[in-house]
Amino acid sequence: MSENPNELTIENSVVVLIDHQPGVALMTMPPSHSDLVNNVAGLAEAAKALGVPTVLTTVGAAGGPLVDPIFKEIRAAFPDLTPIDRVTTAAWSHPEVRAAVQATGRRKLVMAGLSTDVCLAQTALGALKDGYEVYFVTDCSAGVTPEAHQDAKTRLSMAGARPINWVAVVAEWAPDYTSPEKQAITEVMARRGGAASFYTDFVLDQVAAGVAKAPEYLS
Repeated sequence: MSENPNELTIENSVVVLIDHQPGVALMTMPPSHSDLVNNVAGLAEAAKALGVPTVLTTVGAAGGPLVDPIFKEIRAAFPDLTPIDRVTTAAWSHPEVRAAVQATGRRKLVMAGLSTDVCLAQTALGALKDGYEVYFVTDCSAGVTPEAHQDAKTRLSMAGARPINWVAVVAEWAPDYTSPEKQAITEVMARRGGAASFYTDFVLDQVAAGVAKAPEYLS
């Protein structure tokens, strides 16, 4: 069976996380900042666990009177990966960002960023112009207002980018519940998955109580 051209896999994806910084986040209005941090941390941790190439970017994180490093949760997932810092809101215009993506040889970009309407939109539109496929992760991004977030989602969708949430991304990376890949992200999903974690907790509770046998991917 040939691969669905719209499918995200571990082998064809690159994650690009744009400007997830505390100072930048203060300018955004997600439904919940706590959920925003949890979601992008879950995406980062899953990408790390599955070996999906990841590019981290920041804007004005250093070199000025103030410092604004990337979220500590992302740093914890990728302690050896230095974010590419820049002075432009359009990350795709930075040669190091493009080079990091090009080095993977992959064409499907899983992007999330702050803010949706500025840094994410400009970066995604630049990548689309260069022929990349862009999947923008809506619940790992936030706009300067709820309306700005919605406007940016509409604009990006009209330009050909595809909206998706982080749990759906991870589910496409590891759809087989008997696979080693699913085992690799079980702990991440149990800790970060919100409502989606309930089923993982339910299965683990049945196993712990001796009601059910552990699935092969957990044994």
